Amino acid sequence: MDVDDDEDPFGAFGRFGFNGLSRGPRRAPEPLYPRRKVQDPPVVHELRVSLEEIYHGSTKRMKITRRRLNPDGRTVRTEDKILHIVIKRGWKEGTKITFPKEGDATPDNIPADIVFVLKDKPHAHFRRDGTNVLYSALISLKEALCGCTVNIPTIDGRVIALPCNDVIKPGTVKRLRGEGLPFPKVPTQRGDLIVEFKVRFPDRLTPQTRQILKQHLPCS
Repeated sequence: MDVDDDEDPFGAFGRFGFNGLSRGPRRAPEPLYPRRKVQDPPVVHELRVSLEEIYHGSTKRMKITRRRLNPDGRTVRTEDKILHIVIKRGWKEGTKITFPKEGDATPDNIPADIVFVLKDKPHAHFRRDGTNVLYSALISLKEALCGCTVNIPTIDGRVIALPCNDVIKPGTVKRLRGEGLPFPKVPTQRGDLIVEFKVRFPDRLTPQTRQILKQHLPCS
């Protein structure tokens, strides 16, 4: 069996062999007492999803090519099928979506289950921590000492102006409540957007600036 994803819309999500049939010698005579069929082990594949897809929910389509038994129960045919994978809002990384008995079929087996396991795609701005989302904000030393307003992006495309009136130290954290990912069991509620501050220090200072800082900055 082969699997394609919907990026193209059925582009190269990757092709995977599921119980490929080999054309061997002629079939042996049927035994007096046929063997009991055993289901093949599950075929597991990683399904990468973006934080936006987790935030809004989405449906991915996978085209699979697999072998199925003909009505005579002996010969097989190759057929395509589209699997619709519904990703619900807030689902956690590691969530499994199972399609029972969609693997290759032969006269001697029970088709394997196909299992997709969610894996978060790396994001340009955010990191996930459960239902919380982490964002690193880089500010200058001047902004850290004198105050500033930082524009914080959200997963749904908005921008929140975050005023910072206190001194911001490296590693300072501020929390925007309810701006994270939906809770899987209660999608109307969301986690938080956690802003972690990084302070950019100047590479060098002029002698005049050093003297001013010595005069005005506290010693402790």
